[in-house]
Amino acid sequence: MNKPKPDPIDPEKVRALALGVVKADRFPYLATIDGDQPRLRPISPVKTEEFTVYVANLRSYHKTVEIEANPKVELCYLDDGHNQVRITGAAAVVTDRDVLREIWDANPLLRQYLGNIDNPELILYRITPSRVRYMQEWALEYYEVPGSSA
Repeated sequence: MNKPKPDPIDPEKVRALALGVVKADRFPYLATIDGDQPRLRPISPVKTEEFTVYVANLRSYHKTVEIEANPKVELCYLDDGHNQVRITGAAAVVTDRDVLREIWDANPLLRQYLGNIDNPELILYRITPSRVRYMQEWALEYYEVPGSSA
């Protein structure tokens, strides 16, 4: 069987293609480390600014312990065409009340589930990218996304 040959990608379009994948995937996967064991789970970002991703979590969830021990994380986004974006970065707790309020006000599910913004279980992470890569389905090679790191 012959290996499929993807269409070539114009390097000037890589950033826009990557942003399109991020926009299309509502439930990307978040990878963390638990000791020496990788952990992967789908998440639902509460805000995305290009490649900076905000994730709400509960303090009692185990991924909170994992991120506290090692804030290096990776997100993987996949669209319906199987194109993918991988965002490598670091997760940091958001303490800016204005940012928290903006996200709280824009997310009815957070409000319904947690009741109020001062719920001690609520923790918000900002994942700041250090590297973003895009891969077209079947290409089997990543393109570095220009201008995507902090």
